[in-house]
Amino acid sequence: MKTIIQKLDLDNFITNFKNFYARDKSIEMMGDINQHYRYISALSTVEFPTTKDVPNLDNELNRIKKQGILRLEEIYSFMLIVSYFNTLKALSLPEPLGKWIREIDTPDEINDILLYFSDEGGLNTQRIPELYDIEKAIKINRASIKESLYKMAHSSKLKDYLVDTQVHFLNGEETLLVRGGFNKVLKASVVGRTSGGFFYILPQSISHLKEKESNLLSQKEELIYRYCQTFSITLNKYYLFIRFINREFDRFDHYQARIQFARSYDYQFILPSKKKNIKIHEFCHPAIDNPVPITINLDKSVMLVTGVNAGGKTMLLKSLLSAVYMSKNLLPFRCNAQKTEVGHYKSIEAVIDDPQSVKNDISTFAGRMVEFAKLFDKENAIVGVDEIELGTDSDEAASLFRVMLDELRKKGITFIVTTHHKRLASLMSGDDDVELIAALYNEERREPTYTFLQGSIGKSYAFETAQRYGVPEYIVNRAKKLYGEDKENLNELIEKSTTLEREMRLKIQKIDEELKAVERKKEDLDSIEDRLNEKHRKAIATLENRYNAATKRALEAIKVKESTEGRRLLNSAYKHKEKSKQAQEVEQPNKVILKVGDRVKYRSSKGELLSIKGKEATIEVDGLKMRVPLSQLKQIGVIPKIKSKSKTNITIEKSGRGAISIKLLGCFADEAIDKLDRFLSDALVNGFSEVEIIHGTGTGVLKKVIINYLKSYPKLQSFYGQKGNLGITIVKL
Repeated sequence: MKTIIQKLDLDNFITNFKNFYARDKSIEMMGDINQHYRYISALSTVEFPTTKDVPNLDNELNRIKKQGILRLEEIYSFMLIVSYFNTLKALSLPEPLGKWIREIDTPDEINDILLYFSDEGGLNTQRIPELYDIEKAIKINRASIKESLYKMAHSSKLKDYLVDTQVHFLNGEETLLVRGGFNKVLKASVVGRTSGGFFYILPQSISHLKEKESNLLSQKEELIYRYCQTFSITLNKYYLFIRFINREFDRFDHYQARIQFARSYDYQFILPSKKKNIKIHEFCHPAIDNPVPITINLDKSVMLVTGVNAGGKTMLLKSLLSAVYMSKNLLPFRCNAQKTEVGHYKSIEAVIDDPQSVKNDISTFAGRMVEFAKLFDKENAIVGVDEIELGTDSDEAASLFRVMLDELRKKGITFIVTTHHKRLASLMSGDDDVELIAALYNEERREPTYTFLQGSIGKSYAFETAQRYGVPEYIVNRAKKLYGEDKENLNELIEKSTTLEREMRLKIQKIDEELKAVERKKEDLDSIEDRLNEKHRKAIATLENRYNAATKRALEAIKVKESTEGRRLLNSAYKHKEKSKQAQEVEQPNKVILKVGDRVKYRSSKGELLSIKGKEATIEVDGLKMRVPLSQLKQIGVIPKIKSKSKTNITIEKSGRGAISIKLLGCFADEAIDKLDRFLSDALVNGFSEVEIIHGTGTGVLKKVIINYLKSYPKLQSFYGQKGNLGITIVKL
């Protein structure tokens, strides 16, 4: 019986993927898929060393548990895993991957075993002097054997019997190839014989060297066995760690194989969502060379696919099920990941093949009934059914399958169904939870397009398909006549309906694109307006700063009785002030009319519009009232109108030519600063040495604003609060 992988044509895809494993295993990963996805996402952002091939070590683990002695290559396989994790620890890995790797604490005794191995998997002779001496002796002995054979091969007495002067290896032995009669000049044992009647011989003169080599090799094997015995005892001592790291290596192997596979084929990972829907965008089934990318949305419990023969209906069904299967196992595939969403389903079923079997004495339709009967025991599944009415009368099957589909939907099963018959489509077309899909056909080129239209029933184009695949035209015409004009007219109506709907959707898509373009232009214009307003505001601020600076210079000049220069500077200041007023009076076209209660934006601050007086407005930002130019406000919404506080008049007490105190009780922040600036200027001009500012206590906001202003005001010696009255500040000039 075919597996789901074979039914969905994913055999080669899975085989190619498994080639990236360090050792063969199932593609399923146990545990939390969301956690697996986080680790894969983290690992995919960095470069990591390639894993070496490692065999399955389950049997070796059982032998360690039973205190068995492993062979050197088996111990080395475990050391490869330990060495790889040590390499990963040396890397700077992103979280949560880094935390996982760091928490793998390898015992020192296991790391010590690792030092006894060379990169090729043999014992490290630099670590074991005794082994070094043995291998050196073997090397010298083999050189002696080779030298002896070379001298014999070039000796004059053996010259007539030699076939060639090469040293031949036969069954691991160094031999010479000679003709018959060699025993007249040389004592040797025959190791082998060629088909041509020649002999491979081992001269007796080097037999003592061969015996020495055999002894050395035996010593080496005994030494290796002793170390294997010692290493196996240590592995048994840390059996739980060895079992743990072997399991963790499989887990990492799952991750690295998926990432390397995705990088090699430019595939994307899709984490299954909790929703019961499938939205694939530019999906390409891996079994198809040069496929037409599929973009389709399944958010209903039944998708009914109709339309042209050989038009991709079955491949659409397999593509949707494949997307679910691959995302369920976190296998990457080709798609637009930003626009693709695949739901999670408990199981995947594909009713695709013809179940007819002579062996089991079962018909096509009976086999389909057996497969459908099994579905009543399932829940939360996604099922693909190809040619649903296969094997029986289509009208009877349509009624039967309609009822079964309705009942199975109640168990949370989602269906993708293909059919050529209109009866089932017409029975289910009125159901809001059924998505109709039509496979499209190119009338001009007389071939399928392998594209699909949602919300429509497709024509089968059986006659056109038969003619395209070589059936004579006169046969097709006779079949059309027998089919009947009324049914052909029905097919034409279906095709016209499909064409009109396709054209309508293209027009809607074009209008949507134009609307988005208009919205983008509007956003650009708003951005330009904001930049111009900010530029205008900065220009006004520059002119006002110049006016204030010129005024201060004029007052200082007047104070030192430089009256002529003072008047000139005042005239210059008034010119800057006039330019500032003119700049503020520039009107902007299509300006929104503001009213009290509007939510407004002033520079980078947002607040409420409290009142409007001429070309100035009063706003409240974070509990602080401000008087600002009306032209610099921008409406951002409307809020319920709040009654503003009544304005308190400012009273200035005068003594002689100027005032020595000022009352700012109840003033707005900007209004208070403006009055205070003129008050201090007059005090300086009149030569006062000390003045008082009456601001009250209240919430403390007004006092804070005044203190901040005094800190930056020039020509002040000091200021302080009046003793016994926190509502008055004394300023020394």
